[in-house]
This record gives sequence, structure tokens and C-alpha cells, in this order.
Amino acid sequence: MAGLFVRKHAEAVSRYAEVCVLFPKGDEKIKRFEIIEQHFGNVREVYVYFPSVHNRLLKKIANPVNYFRAFLKGYKTVKNTFGKPDITQVNVLTRSGVLAYILKKTQKIPYIIIEHWSRYLPENNSYNGFLRKIVTFLVARKAAAILPVSKSLEKAMKNKGIVNKNYKVVNNVVDDFFFMPSPSLISFKDEPKTILHISCFSDEAKNISGILQATKMLLQKRNDFKLILIGDGVDFENIRSISEQLSLQKNVFFLGEKKPQDVYHWLNRCAFTVLFSNYENAPVVISESLAAGKPVVATDVGGISEMINKQNGILIPIKNTEKLAEAMNEMLDNFEKYPSKRISEQAYKDYSFEYTGKRLFEIYKETLRQYDKNKYTFHNECQTGNTL
Repeated sequence: MAGLFVRKHAEAVSRYAEVCVLFPKGDEKIKRFEIIEQHFGNVREVYVYFPSVHNRLLKKIANPVNYFRAFLKGYKTVKNTFGKPDITQVNVLTRSGVLAYILKKTQKIPYIIIEHWSRYLPENNSYNGFLRKIVTFLVARKAAAILPVSKSLEKAMKNKGIVNKNYKVVNNVVDDFFFMPSPSLISFKDEPKTILHISCFSDEAKNISGILQATKMLLQKRNDFKLILIGDGVDFENIRSISEQLSLQKNVFFLGEKKPQDVYHWLNRCAFTVLFSNYENAPVVISESLAAGKPVVATDVGGISEMINKQNGILIPIKNTEKLAEAMNEMLDNFEKYPSKRISEQAYKDYSFEYTGKRLFEIYKETLRQYDKNKYTFHNECQTGNTL
């Protein structure tokens, strides 16, 4: 789940270029390095698992050394498959950025950085450590471009002193089937209207307990709805316990983690989706909801205001449970007035594999032209054979 955004970007780019993902990963259960190669669609994936030391004194030295050794083993595998890559894409700073910086210095391979992490946002503010900040500053400055997934994240990164002359926002992507029309028209006259929440069940970030409290308030006004929660995570059992304490069993249902196709099914059955996050970046669940033509009720944090407007949803203040209950009540009465087809069509231009993959590939071409105009010439819009 943690690498889902990376995998989707890789899949989008693979429509226009050859893509290989290299992922070094520590594992305390193994004693020697293990390399696993697999395909996901058109993307070649190389996982290098390395022995991770648990000892507090040793791990600060041994784990970085093993991480670097895993990278070297994985890069050798990548070169044997593709030859020398034309460009490197860093997904999430900082360690992977150091690896790309080394490739630029030793192999003359330019790199760009895509950043998804909300740690730079003031609501999260977990970007700490003097050494981390120094290394991040150096790695970011030498990148050909930095591509945050929201304008809000770009602003937050700049405010943290992460300097680069070429910032460009690139959205996260949504699977193509989310844009497909509903296989059947859902009537809300014969069954309770469905409010849908999808998350990783971290209450600190997602404030799911606040959604339950707003639901309790809403039930004092009406009883013609049900709340479906999809997902799993560290606070799953705690959230379910809070629901029982609030006596919400007749209206609130927990489905656990679901496959994307099942999420698509529930999106088509819901009236709208709700997100009450304390901090966010650019939530994919909002992109998926809009792709399915469903309006959204969400807090005005991070990059959400770049995604939600009066035509596709309602923005509410952070941690304001009363406002959430009011917005849910309003949306239950008016969700059918939101232009579903228009919402989905706009989402396709913002979050589809086609548009995002093409945008990334254009950035790669621009980077390579500037790096070596004589070597890299592109005559066709979708020329393939270039390696990431």
C-alpha cells in the first residue's frame, strides 16, 4: 500500500517509455541479500531485500551500508536488463535521492524527484533532523526538476528551504476503470443513501473518530442513510470500538481492506464520499471519487482545495465536527444535483493514466534535451525505447 502511488506513476509512464523500478528494502528476518524480479503490467520491478540490523547501536551504520549495497546489486540487475538508463526518477526523499545523485555523478544520468509525502506540510511538520535537511537540500538542488503532487506541497517544500528552479505539479493517477459509467443505475428511494469513507485508518491523520461523532449528530436529525468505511490500519479496531460506544451499529459498517475493483463498486453505489483529515496532500480517494462522478465532503487541508470546488463537493474547516455534520446533511439532500458526468470528465483530464503519463514523459524529454541536445531528439509524441 505504501508504494501504490509510485507503482501507478510507473504504470502511467510505461505507456510511453520502458520503465524499471528499483526498490531496496530492509528485512530483519533474512541473513543475506535477496533479489526478486517481476513484472507489473509493462513495468519491470526489481526488489532487493537486505539484512536489516535491529540493534540500536549497530543499525545506524549497518543499515545504511546494506541499503547502499542493495542499491548497487539492484542497479547491476537493471543495467543487465535495459542497459544504462537515460533518466532516474526519485520517489520520495531523502535516501533514494542520494542514490540518484550518485548515479548522476558517476554515470552522468540526470534525475527528477516526485514527492508525495505530507511531512513538509505545517499540519504534519515531521520534516526534522539537521543531517536530513542538509542532504535533502543538496539532492533537491541538483535535480533537473521537482514534481510535487499538489501546489500546496510545492509551497510547503519551498518554505522548508528545498530549493529547485524547476518545480512542476504532477497529479497522482486513478485506474482507468474508475472512469467507466456505472453498470446499473442506483435508486436511493428503496434503500438508505450510502456515505462512503475510504482510508488507511490512521486516526491521527484521517480523524475517522470525528466522522463517527458527526454521524451521531446527523442521526439526531435523520435516519435515511448508512456510513460504509473501507480500509484497514493501525486504528481499525479502535475506530470500530468507538462506533460501538456511540451505538452506531445500525448505520455504520466496516468492510475492511478492499481491492480497487471493489472500491469502484462501492463508489458507484454511494451518494458521496467523506474525508475529515487533519492533514493531507492530494488524496487518491478523492481522485477516485471524482473519477466515478461522485461529489466529496472534505476538510480544507493540504492540496484538497485544489481538487474540490463548488461544482464537485463541499469544503469544511479542519476538526469542526458540527460543520461536518451540517455538510453531510446538506449533501444527502443535494448530491443528485452535482453533475456526475461533468465531474468525471474533468477528473479524466486531471488524474487519468493517459494524461499524467504523457505529462511525465514530456518532462523527461525536456530534461533529456537540456542535458544533451545532440543525443536526445524526439520526433514522435509517444516515442518509446527510452528507459527510466
